[in-house]
Amino acid sequence: MNWTYILSLILFSTGLYIALSRRNAIVVLMGIELMFNAAAINFLISETEPGEGQTMILFILGIAAAEAATGMAIILNLFERFSSIDTSDTTLLK
Repeated sequence: MNWTYILSLILFSTGLYIALSRRNAIVVLMGIELMFNAAAINFLISETEPGEGQTMILFILGIAAAEAATGMAIILNLFERFSSIDTSDTTLLK
């Protein structure tokens, strides 16, 4: 097994653990970004035609940028409403 697959697995596992175990919304977003980066590494490693992996990485980066912008807008809205970015406070949303 190639060492880059192991790196990707470690990045994805770390991101998943962070996203599921933390209560701070910004840290959860960082965990999701780690999972996107792990997927990008996998696409780059397993490309079958030249440039195919790079194209997929561009799509992943675009999706990650949109996710970060949307996530930060939601976090700002949460902070404005609850004066906290703790995700356990979101149980009060209607």
